[in-house]
Amino acid sequence: MSEYSHREIEKKWQDYWQQNGTFSVSNESDLPKYYVLDMFPYPSGAGLHVGHPLGYIASDIYSRYKRLKGFNVLHPMGFDSFGLPAEQYAIQTGQHPAITTEQNITRYIEQLKNLGLSYDWSREVRTSDPGYYKWTQWIFSELFNSWYNNDTDKAEPIETLTAKFAQEGNAKVNAPADEDTPAFTAEEWNGWSEEAKYKMTLKYRLTYVADATVNWCPGLGSVLSNDEVKDGVSERGGFPVIQKLMRQWMMRITAYAQRLIDGLDTVDWTESLKEQQRNWIGRSVGALVKFQVWDEREDGGKGQGDTPSSPSSLSPYIEVFTTRVDTIYGVTFMVIAPEHELVDVITTAEQRGEIDAYIAMTQKKSERDRMSDVKTVSGAFTGAYVLNPFSGEKVPVYIADYVLAGYGTGAVMAVPSGDQRDWNFAKHFNLPIIPILDAQKETETQADATKDGKYINSGIINGLTYKEATQKLIDSLEERGIGKGKINYRLRDAVFSRQRYWGEPVPVYYKNDSEGQPVPYLLDLNELPLNLPEVDKYLPTENGEPPLGRAQGWEHGSGNGYELSTMPGWAGSSWYWYRYMDPKNENEFASKEAIGYWKDVDLYIGGTEHATGHLLYSRFWNKFMKDRGFVQEEEPFKKLINQGMIQGRSNFVYRVKGDDYSRPVFVSAGLKSQYEVSALHVDVNIVENDVLDVEKFKATRHDISGENAEFILEDGKYICGVEVEKMSKSKFNVVNPDDIVERYGADTLRLYEMFLGPLDQAKPWNTNGIDGTYRFIRKLWRLFYTETGQWQVKDVPAKPEELKTLHKTIKKIGEDIENFSFNTAVSAFMVCVNELGGQKCQSKEVLEQLVILLSPYAPHISEELWAALGNEAGLVSKAAFPVFEAKYVQESVFEYPVQINGKVRASLTFPLDTPPAEIEKEVLADAAVQKWMEGKPAKKVVVVPKRIVNVVI
Repeated sequence: MSEYSHREIEKKWQDYWQQNGTFSVSNESDLPKYYVLDMFPYPSGAGLHVGHPLGYIASDIYSRYKRLKGFNVLHPMGFDSFGLPAEQYAIQTGQHPAITTEQNITRYIEQLKNLGLSYDWSREVRTSDPGYYKWTQWIFSELFNSWYNNDTDKAEPIETLTAKFAQEGNAKVNAPADEDTPAFTAEEWNGWSEEAKYKMTLKYRLTYVADATVNWCPGLGSVLSNDEVKDGVSERGGFPVIQKLMRQWMMRITAYAQRLIDGLDTVDWTESLKEQQRNWIGRSVGALVKFQVWDEREDGGKGQGDTPSSPSSLSPYIEVFTTRVDTIYGVTFMVIAPEHELVDVITTAEQRGEIDAYIAMTQKKSERDRMSDVKTVSGAFTGAYVLNPFSGEKVPVYIADYVLAGYGTGAVMAVPSGDQRDWNFAKHFNLPIIPILDAQKETETQADATKDGKYINSGIINGLTYKEATQKLIDSLEERGIGKGKINYRLRDAVFSRQRYWGEPVPVYYKNDSEGQPVPYLLDLNELPLNLPEVDKYLPTENGEPPLGRAQGWEHGSGNGYELSTMPGWAGSSWYWYRYMDPKNENEFASKEAIGYWKDVDLYIGGTEHATGHLLYSRFWNKFMKDRGFVQEEEPFKKLINQGMIQGRSNFVYRVKGDDYSRPVFVSAGLKSQYEVSALHVDVNIVENDVLDVEKFKATRHDISGENAEFILEDGKYICGVEVEKMSKSKFNVVNPDDIVERYGADTLRLYEMFLGPLDQAKPWNTNGIDGTYRFIRKLWRLFYTETGQWQVKDVPAKPEELKTLHKTIKKIGEDIENFSFNTAVSAFMVCVNELGGQKCQSKEVLEQLVILLSPYAPHISEELWAALGNEAGLVSKAAFPVFEAKYVQESVFEYPVQINGKVRASLTFPLDTPPAEIEKEVLADAAVQKWMEGKPAKKVVVVPKRIVNVVI
């Protein structure tokens, strides 16, 4: 075979792998296990572009490498196939989302197989498959049937909670529960009806129904996650999003807040990713403080500055969590969230209009926008006041969008002398700024958050230090019953409902209680899966119910209606790695034996965009399942690598402004400074080495009358402009991997994507650069076949220089793969092939080892050459990774630089064991050295073994 035909050879081996199940893996093996996982892809209609396979290729290289190192490797692939895009397409076309999803998955699988990825396709899973989401519904059911015992620090079956209630009531139950949970005795509990007992347990369960402020998108008819909202509109479709209080299913992820923080110390993740999760969970040590709402009727003649002695039974309190209770004497105003439950209660008639207008404005912003906008100062005065529990002074209460109802208590005690955001607010609304520490400086020009110095203007803590003051204030709060020391978390319970069609049905039906109120009940396991019903449209009903409200006769066998919301997108992706372990099991989500063997994911590769979504929820569900004994490991993903983004390399044409629209004029990039122009994106697939195919441009851009256009060229060519941007259809810079594979081959694409730069860094795609990698593949082929197609590998002993090149490469490739430095490994392969080519290497001993080394990166050509070398076809992946032997790279000679009076004038090579006296003798006798000595005698000769020779004359 004279030329390497990538089309023929790659299809041959891809068919072989599929027909022979080459990468199918058993759950039983004497080999050590290794589990490599890619983050669950969503199969969009656009298919893959060249940026998507980066992580897949990296994980495949590592999987193939671990097989060569003697591991039983699980490397599966599946699809997160429920999602909003398919539903939106269904709304627009009337086509069932399952049809679109199936088409998209088929396209994805075809593209992934074209890349030669060594997935075990027999284990493929899809979240929209009822056989899969049966177990998502089961996990929901187990969460519903569990509570969190703070004393044992884990989730337990609800039966252990009811047993406590029957023995001692709930006074000693240490567990997260609804805020309105009443106290009751064992006697009261035992006297209740079964219905009353059941309803009380609903306040403790790990998944529950509650009113929550959510991102409501009327245009989509659904709640959106924070990740699905950008700049106040939906990422999908650009519809306005408002903040709305809605009845939702929730999950008590907050019960796991500290364990989610602690677990980060046990996994091999980047510190930046860990820090994102720590910040999102937001652990704070501080105090809860109650500020009584001031009521003129209750003032009772108290003067300003009097310390309230005890709580009033008439006026409500606003509770605040603060990490700086020591600053409480510096509070000059309070800010509560616009959604705070007391806004309507405390707002005065005079301020009602301003408050309502501000709330309406706030509803148009997402929580993320509200948190991130630190520059804008806005708010509205409620007309109400609270009393400072220590100074007794009246403090005005404002609402402002930077305070969120779901974070902390939804209220902030504002200390403008110590907090810059409070300082900005105080200046904007002309509120007092009171210094509270003698070490604070210039508080009239900016806030000073120091904890140094001693307190001033601070009543009972004047003259104390930070530590002394904090403890004294907390002791006082607890003695007076108006506060306590507390650890708080910014993390909120997760909203689990979506008012959509294309998602997992929640396995719940509602039965009215004795008061006529609907109460949720779980389906039994034998009733799962609860399948999605057929509907006439994928839109909310006329009365605003979710799309499932359109289903005819969709109700439980008892005659009661099912839950109409579906689960969020993250539900199915929060446990999927376990299903890969045992994907065909109809009786369990995975068998104990399979879980016992694979345990957890050894290597997880995916994007950073999932740091506070999927990765957090997955860890939460995994910890819950560990608590309940369903899985063995506390953390699901041992090592996590975030691949960088491959950016697009956009090309531009330059249209002359003011031209005739029917005959536009385009000027080449090098001439554009001579004209006033507008830059327009052009399809990179009709540009090569930045030269535009003018005829293809004319044929494809009818929107700008391209066929009649005039082109001002440079040297007969139209040169395009260049810019690196995100790869996107709108920028015409999307490159389809199928096109690259067709032209250059999958092996070339795999090598090139790795060669672009470090795996975890962003890098631009440039098709122009792939030619170098393609030439490398052909150079490799030439080591085995002559230009006339003759096989030239021989069973001859390897030469020392060939063995040196080989073992130097073995060492480098092994180290680079272990360090995930795939780009430098590709460089090492290129150096190796160049050196072996220069050495005219024909030794099978050397070239066979090179094929094994290369096989993780370029598996198709490696399989072809492996078989040509006389090995069993298709089994290069079962070979052993070459062993580095240091003896082959040890030098036997050393080239000494020779200095004469401090300047290097010559170099001479000597065997490493040459005595210094012999080296000195030969150096002085050398003609080149004698020339520089100019006949003068040597005063001194210093020989530093394996370093240098210095001659002084």
